[in-house]
Amino acid sequence: MKVVTLRKIPPELDRIIRRRAKQRRSSINKTVIELLEEGLGIKARNAPPNKKRNSLHHDLDALAGCWTEQEAALFDQALAGQRPIEPDLWK
Repeated sequence: MKVVTLRKIPPELDRIIRRRAKQRRSSINKTVIELLEEGLGIKARNAPPNKKRNSLHHDLDALAGCWTEQEAALFDQALAGQRPIEPDLWK
């Protein structure tokens, strides 16, 4: 494996990386590698090792499946007025 040294990492970026490593209970090195892989689309977030992404867009993955049935029903009700099809527009 190659070794890369990064210099002059901005303080805010350093804090974010360290916080993320602590949250993941991981080393800073491993966290930086995972963040690079995620950012470049090489590996999906929280995916097992060697699992590649199927799509380039995963920015809403954290939201998928997090609604209760009641929240989903309320969302569907809110959108109901936008869903009717107007036949005249399709002529």
